Amino acid sequence: MLHCIYSFSARGAGRRMRQSRAMASLRKPVIVRKFSRDWVAGYAGTGFPQDAEVLEMLDLTGKLLTIEWNVVKWVCYVRDFPAGEQANPERLLHKRFAVRPRTAGLWLRMTLADCEELEGLAANDRSLIEGAGLLLIPPDTRSNTQRIYVPRQAIQKLEVVSLIGALGRRRSGTHGAPVGQPDLFPNDAENG
Repeated sequence: MLHCIYSFSARGAGRRMRQSRAMASLRKPVIVRKFSRDWVAGYAGTGFPQDAEVLEMLDLTGKLLTIEWNVVKWVCYVRDFPAGEQANPERLLHKRFAVRPRTAGLWLRMTLADCEELEGLAANDRSLIEGAGLLLIPPDTRSNTQRIYVPRQAIQKLEVVSLIGALGRRRSGTHGAPVGQPDLFPNDAENG
């Protein structure tokens, strides 16, 4: 979402100048769940550097917080912050897919350091082997959680369940050549 500020200058009174505020899109609303079961709500960036030792985020009052990655279970990018929900502020009710996902990507199943299982869809790109963690699409996209970022330190076991939506490339040659339609009714002129 792009926010605009309109300002008036003394020289061009009545003329509007449009300025964009890029800062608004750099931080997204998140809920950080720790292994100790407590959580923190605030705003964090969309990407985390691989060599970052701590998670930096702004809490709801605007104060900068630093959280060690080894205590972070996951970072949930959410639509809105919880109103009175203390037990499950992420509103992550489904942590496994009930049916095969329809969105393209890698269907991953992981066991976290506290032995909890989580499934999600990840992009089939270099982010699987590079970066400080994995960004997943959760099983229930209609919930409050839109994306889940799981730091690599939090993953105990990772399993690729399936590759969704990837069409194999056809090889050139006769193996993949289309076969013509057979004649079901031969011409009468040929028969007689």
